[in-house]
Parts: sequence; C-alpha cells; structure tokens
Amino acid sequence: MNTGVVSRRFAKALLEYAKADKVEDKVYEEMKTLSAHYAEVPALRQAIGNPVLARSKKLTLLQEAAGGDGVSKETRRFFELVLEDKREDFLQFMAWSYIDLYRDDKKILMGRLTTAVPSPKLVSYLERMAHLLTHGTVELEQKIDPSLIGGYIIELAGNRLDASVVTQLKSIKDQFIARNRRIV
Repeated sequence: MNTGVVSRRFAKALLEYAKADKVEDKVYEEMKTLSAHYAEVPALRQAIGNPVLARSKKLTLLQEAAGGDGVSKETRRFFELVLEDKREDFLQFMAWSYIDLYRDDKKILMGRLTTAVPSPKLVSYLERMAHLLTHGTVELEQKIDPSLIGGYIIELAGNRLDASVVTQLKSIKDQFIARNRRIV
C-alpha cells in the first residue's frame, strides 16, 4: 500500500475520532507542532523509525514532539495505534494529511505573506480582507524579506499580488528603458 493512502486513512480516522470527542482543534495544533518538529529535527524521524528503540521510548518522543505533557488523550491513543501497527515510518505524512483534512473540513485557506519588516497589523488586515473575499478562514504564513524594501507580496489560493517597492521600482526602470529605446 502506498504512503499517501495509508497516511490519509489514518489521518481521516484520527479526525473522526477527534471530532467525536470535540478536540479536533487541539489535535490540529498538536499535529502542526509534530510536523514542525519533524521539519526542524531530522533525527526525530530516524529515532521513530529505529527498530531497536523501544515502543515506549518512541511514544514518549512523539508526545514530546507533539506538545509535551499536555498532549490530548486522542493524540496519545493515535500514536499508540500507529506504533502498534508498525506504521511509524508514515507518521510525518499522517500529520500532514491530518492538517490538510482539518483545513478542508474547517474551510481554512493557507496563504503566504512576504513583507520587508514584521507587520502584525498588515497580517490581521489582509486576513480579514481575504476572509471577506473567500468566505473562509485564512491563515497567512509570514516571511520577512528585507530586499522588498517595503510593501508586500501575498499568495493565496493560487493567486499572487506583488505590491512590493522593489517590484514597483523595477517596473519604473523597465518603462524608462523602453521609452529611451523608442527615442533612439
């Protein structure tokens, strides 16, 4: 069976289980935390996949990576099931699948906002505007890129709006060059 099918089935079962206990939001945060730890700590994947490491140690590692002592009983039970079925190699993909399924279920759109400097007010404003346009919740991942000089670039639902100063300056320069070529 391929990785995507296995991961999606486990993630779907976890979402249904979490929704039944009305803790899907908490499990979502735990899966995001786990996913971030997988990305930040490559040794986590190796440790979880290590056949020599005891299942109890793997469970402890997973709980810590998902949020520590406060991890929900649903997430803990999920980890136990995954380890029992010897599917721990798929766990990172299961976390990603859960995140995707949760966002689909809650109608959450993901976007990326790139600014020259941190701008919490701009993030809040753009999330509200995007919500009005899409009628869904919008989560913007913010990235700082000083080379933009000012302004922002927002990417949402396959669309990109570049309102950065560097792009506007480049446009002015291109227009200037084009005009000078016509004169010569």
